[in-house]
Amino acid sequence: MAFELMPLPYELDALEPHISARTMDFHYNKHYAGYVKNLNELVANTALAKASLEDIVRSTAEDSRPAQVKIFNNAAQAWNHAFLWSCMTPKPMQLKGSLKKRIEGSFGGLDGFKKSFVSTATQQFGSGYAWLVLADGGLKIRSTSNAKPPFVEDQTVLLACDVWEHAYYLDYQNRRKDFATAFVEHLIDWEFVAERLSQKHEAAA
Repeated sequence: MAFELMPLPYELDALEPHISARTMDFHYNKHYAGYVKNLNELVANTALAKASLEDIVRSTAEDSRPAQVKIFNNAAQAWNHAFLWSCMTPKPMQLKGSLKKRIEGSFGGLDGFKKSFVSTATQQFGSGYAWLVLADGGLKIRSTSNAKPPFVEDQTVLLACDVWEHAYYLDYQNRRKDFATAFVEHLIDWEFVAERLSQKHEAAA
């Protein structure tokens, strides 16, 4: 069964003025769609064709054979983008509840989180992502290069910000810091992040 595009949970223009409809159109209908199309072609008639997307990413993450690297890159980007769409929302969100307490305990408050997240996103050299993860029992902000998601290192992914140039360049050109700032100030779906954290705690119980 072929992998399919995850439907966007909002319209292409819903994140304006922070992310334009033009950027979202290219990001979703060209880049994301391209990764999914490539992945389907690469795994067709192989043992991976019936595996889950996450299992494909895990099983190819450390395989240096060129064919497997291609599968990993496209599978990881398909997973990353599907996750990314859920991390953003056009609706105003407030940090609250147990997630707020965890953010305060880990970063000294929401402002501390924002400052650290923007710094991490801005300083990631080249293409990659900034993430909020649950690792070793605590919340951590980290970045990864290219397509690599932290779950291949057994870290629970709670939030992602895509800092590949295709995610922001039409709107922000070389001002990645401005893009990352807009992301943390206006676009994070804190309810989604809280749900991810709750699911992890329920699974561990």
